[in-house]
Amino acid sequence: MIVSMSLVAVVLYAKKPTGFNWNPVMDAIIQVESEGNPNAISGNSVGAMQITPILVKDCNDILQRKKSKKRYTLADRYSVEKSKEMFLLIQSHYNPMNSIEKAIRTWNGGVNYSVRATNRYYKKVMSKMK
Repeated sequence: MIVSMSLVAVVLYAKKPTGFNWNPVMDAIIQVESEGNPNAISGNSVGAMQITPILVKDCNDILQRKKSKKRYTLADRYSVEKSKEMFLLIQSHYNPMNSIEKAIRTWNGGVNYSVRATNRYYKKVMSKMK
C-alpha cells in the first residue's frame, strides 16, 4: 500500500486527527510566496513556500520534543512535499484549532504576528483560495 507523505505527516504530527484539509491553504501560500517555483530564493527564504532556516530549526525542535527521530535539513526547503510537511507540523503545534486566518498570518509574520503587519499577505492568500 502506498501512502503519501502528506498523509503520513498529518498522522505523525497532528495532536488529534481532525480530517482538516490544509491543501487549499498550502497551495494558495505557494502561489503567493513563489508562484509555484520550488527553486525560488529570496534572502534566507527558499523553496515554493519560502521557508527560513529559523522555521526549519523550529520544526526540528518540535520533533525533538515529540521524541521523534525525524529531522529536516535546510535542503528540504526545496522539496514541496517536505515544505508541506513542515507547514503541517507548525500548524499542529501552534494552531491546533486549525484556524485558517491564524495559519496564514503565522506563516507570514511568525508566531507572534501583528494583524496589521500581515493584512496584505492574508488578503493575497485568501484571494488565491477563491
